[in-house]
Amino acid sequence: MENSATENSAEQHAGKHGKGARPRAWRRWALIASLAGCLVLGLVLMCLPPDRSATRPSVPAAGAQARAALTAGAPAALPDLAVLVEEQEAVVRRRPEDAGAWALLGTAYVELGRRTAEAGSFPEAEQALRASLRAAPKANPEALDGLAALAIARRDFRAARGFADSALKQRPERWRTYPLLIEACGGLGDHKAVLRALDRMLELGSGPAVRASAAAVYRDSGRREDAAAALADAAAAARGPAERAAYLERAGELAWERGDREDALRYFRAAVRIDPDQRAAQAGQGRVLAALGRTSQALSAYRIALAKRPDPEYALELGELYESLGLADAARVQYDLLRARVRQNSAAGVDGDLVLGRFEADHGDPALAVRMLRAEWKRQPAPAVADALGWALHRAGADEEALRYAAIATDRAHGGTVRSAPYAYHRGVIERELDRYGPARRHLEEALRINPYFSPVQARAARETLRALGEPSVEDPPGR
Repeated sequence: MENSATENSAEQHAGKHGKGARPRAWRRWALIASLAGCLVLGLVLMCLPPDRSATRPSVPAAGAQARAALTAGAPAALPDLAVLVEEQEAVVRRRPEDAGAWALLGTAYVELGRRTAEAGSFPEAEQALRASLRAAPKANPEALDGLAALAIARRDFRAARGFADSALKQRPERWRTYPLLIEACGGLGDHKAVLRALDRMLELGSGPAVRASAAAVYRDSGRREDAAAALADAAAAARGPAERAAYLERAGELAWERGDREDALRYFRAAVRIDPDQRAAQAGQGRVLAALGRTSQALSAYRIALAKRPDPEYALELGELYESLGLADAARVQYDLLRARVRQNSAAGVDGDLVLGRFEADHGDPALAVRMLRAEWKRQPAPAVADALGWALHRAGADEEALRYAAIATDRAHGGTVRSAPYAYHRGVIERELDRYGPARRHLEEALRINPYFSPVQARAARETLRALGEPSVEDPPGR
């Protein structure tokens, strides 16, 4: 009340003398102008592009991202790997006794060679990892893990198992070693050791790399639904684009193996979209597009994959696709590339006898394939080698012996539990040659049931052989 009376008295005084009205009007217009200015400034600020630097979360540098991925046992992006290699080379020049820096450099070299199929980086990887062990010989599981990964990349699974076992002796609780041990034991055909290592890994770890490694075991054990679920979990929990793309590529492979062309293509395309350097997914697209009859697109996908990742496996697949189209000269170019890449990789310590033996069995010298694959079987008797050796023996005319190896590749007692259309097809053809018509028909039907599109050449041959066999006869002897 006191304030109101004062204001009324002031207004009456101003009205009587006429001097207070002008200052009050000036203040009113000043206030209006101030508000208008604020409004205009606000509109201008709203129209400016937002300052994202204040709200954007900080992104680790490329080298740090690659380091984090390798430490977590996950795939790293190729550009980040290249940066990490440069950084670590500078570190070891400054600190040549830094065992950890040498181990990280060697592991980065291994991953770089694996992602690009350029085995030339493997000798440098080995030098770095050996330097790490010289600097810290007694407690260095990181260097031993790197050597295990290098041996796997070179397809020397016996050495890989030795390095992984040594790493676990130094640090038994290190989950990161178990995926390496699982892959090494799988390459040696030791299915029981794979399952033991899987159980232990699942006790120690639960991240996306663990789930992806478990998925590979489930797949090889014929548990496709479990494998698909584990890969879905791994992709959802992946920490970076390259890691997620790698798991999507594996999901595409799983879908392809069971003949789900559309799902496989969707996974492969997603992987390439997320990580354009995911060349395994690019080759996977070529495989699926060929099965869909989109031949020109399939050829283009294979060429792109080979241009950036000259893997002998891709050259074999593309050559067989050309051959199925009647393009013998183009196929020969790919087969020459395959031989050249195997020779180059061999100089860097990579064992290419499995892919070369498979090539020679179908497109070269079957007798040479048998000699190579017998030696491979002695070194690492895995189901994949058993299948290739059995097929080479068949192509060389030794079907009785061939059947023994084809049975190993597909029998559960030997760990041959993967549901493989090519393995079933090979066994069926061998049985057909031995006049075992009942089992032959059963395995050929199984191959086409697993994946009706498994090969542009052999899937068609499977259908033709089944037609020639006709329907089962009541006069067929038991077991034939």
